[in-house]
Amino acid sequence: MSSVINKKTVSAAQKYLSFEVNSELYAMEILDVKEIIAMMRFTQVPKMPKFVKGVINLRGSIIPIIDMRLKFEMNELEYNERTSIIIGIIDEDYVGFVVDRTADVLNITTEEMSNPPKFGTAIDTRFLKSMAKTANGVVMVVDIKKIFTEDEKEAIASINEQII
Repeated sequence: MSSVINKKTVSAAQKYLSFEVNSELYAMEILDVKEIIAMMRFTQVPKMPKFVKGVINLRGSIIPIIDMRLKFEMNELEYNERTSIIIGIIDEDYVGFVVDRTADVLNITTEEMSNPPKFGTAIDTRFLKSMAKTANGVVMVVDIKKIFTEDEKEAIASINEQII
């Protein structure tokens, strides 16, 4: 007599760093994160898109700083003690993302994820990888590799040329 083992399908949870922008919860893959630093002074660079706040020198690396509120077309907010910079990795380059605050590292399974809703043409959701239903509510998972248009990528890439 053969016995059938009922194997429950278990999907591996991926780790995501969650952060807040305008009281909304977002997350990015932990593998796209180099580190989290406290807000620090940056040097402004002329002729950049409004969301590019400037650059910082982090242990000898010049890193562009992007204000996520401005990139998401939200109102600018004065930085405070909870404001953080997430140093992300995009195609082997570092980019700093200013967020209202970092939250937790979340384990999110594929079953908890769904495609982002289509809001129409008024809201740009191309940079959203998915939406995740977690115990803390809905989390918007950002694909940082898709957050910039080609023109924005070129402008950000030109920062090092302007500084040198």
